[in-house]
Amino acid sequence: MKKHLVSDLFAVVGRPLAQSYSATYWNEKFEQKKLLGCLFENLELKTISQLKDFIDTHKNARGFCVTIPFKTSVMSLLDEIDETARNIGAVNCVKVRKSDDGVKLIGYNTDWVGFSEMIKPMLTPAHKKALILGTGGASKAVSYAFDKMGVEYDFVSRDKDGCLKYGDLTEKVINDHLIIVNATPLGSFPNTKECPDIPYEFITPDHVVVDLIYNPIRTLFLQQAELKGAAIKNGWEMFTKQADEAWRIFFNKQ
Repeated sequence: MKKHLVSDLFAVVGRPLAQSYSATYWNEKFEQKKLLGCLFENLELKTISQLKDFIDTHKNARGFCVTIPFKTSVMSLLDEIDETARNIGAVNCVKVRKSDDGVKLIGYNTDWVGFSEMIKPMLTPAHKKALILGTGGASKAVSYAFDKMGVEYDFVSRDKDGCLKYGDLTEKVINDHLIIVNATPLGSFPNTKECPDIPYEFITPDHVVVDLIYNPIRTLFLQQAELKGAAIKNGWEMFTKQADEAWRIFFNKQ
C-alpha cells in the first residue's frame, strides 16, 4: 500500500479509547473523499495538559475530538470557546487554527447536535420529562438539547449534590419520566456486564430509553429496557451526526 505524507493530523483525545470507533470512522471518510494527506489517530492521555505537548511536537495537528474524561477539563487549554459550548459547559471538538500570530485552540460542542437529531424522531407529546444518568460532559450536552426541545429533566448521580440519587428512583419517579438517557460510561466495552443501577422493573412500553454508548451495540442497560417493551436506541447515530458537525467545523468553518 502506498504511503502518503500526513499533512493534516486529527485525533480523538480521551482515556480509555479501546471502545472508540472514531479513528476507523474518520479514516474511512478521508479515504472516501480522497483526502490522502489526512490521518486520524487515537490519543490516549493521562492528563489533558499533555495535549499541548502533542500539538507542539506535531505541527500538522489540525483538530481533535474529545471524549471521556476530558470534555470539561480541556476547556482550560483553549484560546477561544464557541458560545454554545460555553453555555453547555463542555467541549468535544477542538479546531487547531494556525496563522502568522501563532496557534489557537478553539472549542466547540457537537454532541448536543448529534443527540438532538437522534432522539427527536423517537419522541411524542407524552415525552415531557427525562432522567439523565450521569453528570459529566456528555450529560451537559444532553441537558442543553432537552432545554432546546422544551423537555424537563432531572440528573441522577451517585454522589453529586442537587441531583436525584439512584436510591430515589421509585416507581413513581420512573413513571413520571418517560425518557431515560444513560450518559455514563457504564456498560461500554470491555465492561459489558455493567449497567446503571436503576429499577428496570418499572420501565414500560411508553418509555424511550437511550444509551450514548455504541460499543457494544446493545448494552445491558438497553437489553433490560427492551425486555420491558421500551423503545431503545444506542449512541451510534449520535456519534455519526456529531462527527458530521465536527467535519463541518474542521473543514468548512473559518
